[in-house]
Amino acid sequence: MMKDEMKVVAFSGSLRAKSYNSALIKAASELAPPGMKIDRFDLRDLPMYDDDVRLAGFPPSVVMLREAVAEADGVLLASPEYNRSVPAVLKNAIDWASRGPDQPFAQKPVALFNASQGLIGGALANHHLRQILVYLDAQMVNGPEVLVSNSKSRFDESGALVDGSVRSFIAAHLVRFADLIRRWRRTEVIHP
Repeated sequence: MMKDEMKVVAFSGSLRAKSYNSALIKAASELAPPGMKIDRFDLRDLPMYDDDVRLAGFPPSVVMLREAVAEADGVLLASPEYNRSVPAVLKNAIDWASRGPDQPFAQKPVALFNASQGLIGGALANHHLRQILVYLDAQMVNGPEVLVSNSKSRFDESGALVDGSVRSFIAAHLVRFADLIRRWRRTEVIHP
């Protein structure tokens, strides 16, 4: 990785093989501005959060998750909306990563993406994610969010995002995310 390259770790809130949210991460990787690299971290191997297990020592998959967030310049969360909230797999990952010591979301730049079959994308899941991340002191990209509604019509059979206006919006959002990461990096230099 080049010194100035922005390293972004991405999590999909869906484990489904043909998940629109995983496809959204793939599209973001393709549309990222120069200098930004987005890598997806698979949440499939994380155990369900259990404080007894945590107190005995983080499992290896959790150690990898926490290191991925800590080492990243930013985090991209792509989440479907299940029952008007965040899917258990994504909430579980956040719960594991956020436990002390040194919870890695503090001051970390975060972008929220959502793809859903519904008409309002996944606005309620994103709202709940914002509530969780504010508590963890994450720094989120503000303004219009990436809420991809009617997902089936926006992706082709191979999972490629084919809607030009959505692709343009995502590219612009990622530029704003890169700006947030640059501001965060300057703050980190001043206040290590």
